[in-house]
Amino acid sequence: MTPTLYLRLAVMVFLHYFVWSCWYNTMAVYLGKLNFTGTQIGLAYGTTAIGALISPFLIGVIADRYVPAQRLLGVLHLLGAALLWWISQQTSFSIFYPSLIVYTLTYMAGHGLINTITLTHAPNPAKWFPIVMAAASAGWIAANITIGHMQIGDKSGIFSLAAVVALCVGLYSFLLPNTPPKGDAGPVSAKKLLGLDALKLFKDRSFATFMVCSFLICIPLSFYFTWTSAFLKEAADGKITAAILPQTAGSLNGYELLVATLNYWLPDASKMSLGQVSEMAFLAAMAWLISRLGIKKIMVIGILAWAVRFSLFSFFNENPSATTYAWALIGGILLHGMCYDFIFVMGRMYVDKAAGDSLRASAQGLHAVFTLGAGMFVGSWLSGVVGEYFTKDGGHNWTGIWLVPAIMALTLTPIFILLFRDKSAEDTHA
Repeated sequence: MTPTLYLRLAVMVFLHYFVWSCWYNTMAVYLGKLNFTGTQIGLAYGTTAIGALISPFLIGVIADRYVPAQRLLGVLHLLGAALLWWISQQTSFSIFYPSLIVYTLTYMAGHGLINTITLTHAPNPAKWFPIVMAAASAGWIAANITIGHMQIGDKSGIFSLAAVVALCVGLYSFLLPNTPPKGDAGPVSAKKLLGLDALKLFKDRSFATFMVCSFLICIPLSFYFTWTSAFLKEAADGKITAAILPQTAGSLNGYELLVATLNYWLPDASKMSLGQVSEMAFLAAMAWLISRLGIKKIMVIGILAWAVRFSLFSFFNENPSATTYAWALIGGILLHGMCYDFIFVMGRMYVDKAAGDSLRASAQGLHAVFTLGAGMFVGSWLSGVVGEYFTKDGGHNWTGIWLVPAIMALTLTPIFILLFRDKSAEDTHA
């Protein structure tokens, strides 16, 4: 791949994920200021799942048959920019929520389009696709840090900034390499677009176990994205950081100095970007880890990592100090590489291997429906219900909120261990 082509594709990916990160990380804090209930906040986070469920129809019917991918991406982002600006003006849930659903339908469709554009023009997709897609984490981190330093995480500016960047992505998309439609590949059907052809793979107990557990682990996962930004602002920075910052540097111990330094460079929810740094590190080590541990052990560690992460958050809430801030709170965020890569990246690799050539596309589509679609929707809704249950007099019982997903992940672990078999590992040892 030429440097020019790489840069064009990487900028596309960077900006696409920058838009999402602008509003997604701190939306709970902003909606809380609008006096939305916990359930309403959870439903707002579930809109991306609705988009993930329905957007395959947009990609399958339009991009594959009628319109070049880069033009459709441009149109969707331009439409999304207008919707984001409209959303930034709304303060009523009855208008905000359906507007956000419509927006996520346009945005989530873009995931498949940037994949199509990249895979079409990369000379060696197996080598270059993950390299180009690394720009997604960079875009996510950059937006998170930008929101923190602009101090707009609790304001409508998160949507306004996303709208401006979406406008830029929309215009830039028309300058991308031409990616024409593939043409008519037979009749359109929901069965084909949603990957339902791959349901026959459920005859294999391990595959069925993997898919059900993938769906279930998305439920505790949603708690992290829904509530971490509010947790950082209310329980972490609202107590520990606020008490440390007025002091002079010479009077701080090592842990307090670390907290003050983190808050300077990564204010508010931008600390969550440390999770994306961890994600990139574990992704780079994935091939080595697979050769040493195998698929099953990696996924078991990934499930347990969610239980450990939420337990650390609970422990910090019960024992707030600069020391626990450093190792429990930040340590929990840094587990994101294990939590995400060991479940989702490893999961996609397992599906690819289990399905074979004939069902690969259908199986990946079905996996997306189970995780990004159904799993994230149920998880976002439940996280809102639990958050509302543990809210009293405007404050949150964070220990209760975090222990619920911790117990879920811990309960799921023995089920996966007992029912899932890594056949590739057995074949290797045979």
